[in-house]
Amino acid sequence: MKSAITLCLFPEAKGSPFVLWGSLSEGFERAAKFGFDAVEIFPGSAEELDVRELKRVIERHGLLIAAVGTGAGWVKHKLRLTDPDASIRRRAQQFIGGIIDVAGGFGAPAILGSMQGRWENGVSREQAVAWLAEALEQLGPRAYALGVPLLYEFLNRYETNLFNRVSDSLEFLKTLRTQNVKLLCDLFHMNIEEADIAAALRMAGPKLGHLHFADSNRRAMGMGHTEIKPVIAALRELGYAGYLSAEVLPLPDSDSAAQQAIAAFRGLSAVR
Repeated sequence: MKSAITLCLFPEAKGSPFVLWGSLSEGFERAAKFGFDAVEIFPGSAEELDVRELKRVIERHGLLIAAVGTGAGWVKHKLRLTDPDASIRRRAQQFIGGIIDVAGGFGAPAILGSMQGRWENGVSREQAVAWLAEALEQLGPRAYALGVPLLYEFLNRYETNLFNRVSDSLEFLKTLRTQNVKLLCDLFHMNIEEADIAAALRMAGPKLGHLHFADSNRRAMGMGHTEIKPVIAALRELGYAGYLSAEVLPLPDSDSAAQQAIAAFRGLSAVR
């Protein structure tokens, strides 16, 4: 398993669970200083992400891109794949497609989380799920053409009313023709929704594509009450070789959160 830390590049997400903020150059320099293997980037859009600068900082610091998030699509641009307005749904899909193209160019997957939206305001659950499926049927193959999966992140009940657990997310993915959508399992969301986090990870099996390494209070692992031993045991049983990415609140401050996250990751070798 490999370590990653989150870097947000747009100020509208202030208060969100990202450890590093600001520019690519500063973010990558700090990630390298703390000893992470990779960076999970959250840009304002594909167009706002300076690809040439990204290539430079990757080469300079010897880091990889773990994934690229699409959260700005909702937080900054108010785009959702389940919006009742068809034009907004089209723009949402185009926004995610742009992120897929940029991320795929670096061998990294894109993340679909908050842009999935919810069912409300006269839109039935069945209709919202159908719109989400329609979008994934387009976006999954787009990512496949670049040799990467598309990561679908199920969220807790306070952030979406579509899918909140591994079980219902897997059932949804089974209805899709595309097999290129994998699950992003976030331990913070799972702490709220799953009766047994380790069992849920085992259920995800080969569909587990990425993991957000966050404690029960959305702070760095070790600062809450999540029992890490059964989680790591489940990941080892699965042969999971992907990223444990610190998508956590920068508390008590960004540096302290980063230090705790990398310390928790390095401590996993002693977890038996």
